[in-house]
Amino acid sequence: MLDRLATRLATAVLRLPPPRTRRVTLTRGVPVRVRDGVSLRTDHYAPDLPGAPTVLIRTPYGRGGPMRLLGLLAAGRGFHVVIQSCRGTFGSGGTFDPLAHEREDGLDTLDWLRRQPWWSGRFGMFGASYQGFVQWAVASDAGQELRAMVAVATASGTRDSTYAGESFALDTVLTWAELLQAQTVPWLARQWELKRGQPRLLAALAHLPLAEADRVATGVTVPFFQEWLRHHTPDADYWRTRVFGDRIAEVRAPVVMVSGWYDIFLPAQLRDFAALRAAGAHPRLIIGPWTHGSPGLLVAALRDGLDHLAEHLAGDPPQPHRRGRGPAPAGARSGSPVRVHVGGAGGGWRDLPDWPPPSAPTPWHLHPAGGLGTDPPVPSAPDRCHYDPADPTPSLGGPLLVAQRAGPVDNRPVEARPDVLTFTSSPLDAPVEVVGPVRAEIHLRSELPHLDVFVRLCDVDPRGRSWNVCDGLVRVTPERFPADAAGVVRVPVELWPTAHRFAPGRRLRVQLSGGAHPRYARNPGTGEPLGTAITLRAGWREILHEPRYPSAVLLPIMSHVAQLPSDQK
Repeated sequence: MLDRLATRLATAVLRLPPPRTRRVTLTRGVPVRVRDGVSLRTDHYAPDLPGAPTVLIRTPYGRGGPMRLLGLLAAGRGFHVVIQSCRGTFGSGGTFDPLAHEREDGLDTLDWLRRQPWWSGRFGMFGASYQGFVQWAVASDAGQELRAMVAVATASGTRDSTYAGESFALDTVLTWAELLQAQTVPWLARQWELKRGQPRLLAALAHLPLAEADRVATGVTVPFFQEWLRHHTPDADYWRTRVFGDRIAEVRAPVVMVSGWYDIFLPAQLRDFAALRAAGAHPRLIIGPWTHGSPGLLVAALRDGLDHLAEHLAGDPPQPHRRGRGPAPAGARSGSPVRVHVGGAGGGWRDLPDWPPPSAPTPWHLHPAGGLGTDPPVPSAPDRCHYDPADPTPSLGGPLLVAQRAGPVDNRPVEARPDVLTFTSSPLDAPVEVVGPVRAEIHLRSELPHLDVFVRLCDVDPRGRSWNVCDGLVRVTPERFPADAAGVVRVPVELWPTAHRFAPGRRLRVQLSGGAHPRYARNPGTGEPLGTAITLRAGWREILHEPRYPSAVLLPIMSHVAQLPSDQK
């Protein structure tokens, strides 16, 4: 009875089509044996519809709660729903080793599906975050039976996101390690830790050496955390079998991708989109004003994902949600291959023919006295700041794993620090709409050869509040970025892509600092190994902005003939 009430309520709230059937049989804990003898616990939601296709979801986060509701909703839409716990989680045998077994376990599960009497020969996959990694692990080998994929806030590889800019995404990795370990403790104990504000995790994020941080956070050594500290170089063999993007061009199933501008995996997911387009595929893309775990992202993913599965597994007509039926729900399908939300005052949803859309990369130069503008740089003295890893520049908002701390926030507290430089434009006379990849080129001198460069673009409102739009960080070493004869290092920084409208009267701001801790592990300034570094060296750096060294952020400016907001068409 409770399940039926929950599904009816969810169907109404999410504005889903009515179910094809309300008769769904749930079989819990089915053991699926894989090639090395391990049994993976699997729940099967079976609709009373002959010939129904299958939706496979593999997850390390359990099969109850939200997954149970998803299973009931999808089964009511006419799918056999198979939800499986990854090895080493929630009753499945073996040990959970992230990404190490997902290809083999996924393909063995597909073989098991083929042997079931209700198998129709058609299946799709659905999932967010790690549930998306496991989709890409098998997609290129799943054959013609794979008819659809729904990839939400995820990517075919996590290595580049883990070591963004060749730094280390400390907050994401350690928070995830703590979350996985918390799944093994009693519910009440977990609630008490959350109520206390997770003091052990906070202490671990500040701890050195990093090789001890997992034990501080969880009380135990986390093997994959130790491996990720050791295997951080781009050529590490460890990652060769744990990323799945090298065969993405072989995937033939239609893919819908759903993400948010403040998602931790957005740059990697957009690289997957570009790879599919280059291979001749026609994926669909939805990017909203969301963080990794925000409710809006999950609602849009569920609504659009179920429609995508129904279209490509059951042959239903496309469901654009609009066209004569009033405003579209956030992220709802519009018929265009790309749908993005443009942030800022006067933004809204846009329908685009592709990503990135045509734009003019326009340099906004850093100027003396903290200025920013499109005028060419003029001869000027550099700006100097001092970075001390013992008091690292803190991170505020942005792409983080925990939705409650992520997204746009007022940056004035961090901008008031002496280790942060800001460059701000005059109030705008006309709107500036930035849609696409964002990058910066920073020219600097540094007392230390080992340093980080963090660049953030902000939107300053008339009250002086500075809202972060997008950002990026690069770890500088003498080998990767040698200095010229004048001791100047040119550092290219890839920021998160964005879609944002800077309204008239507002100002653009570029923020520069030596880090964003604990989102990224602090740079000790010594070149010591990531996991064992304990010596901290402070030092000054100078940011140059003159004709020979024109530091700038390059913004993809949309023309005045850009697409109108979707709700104004």
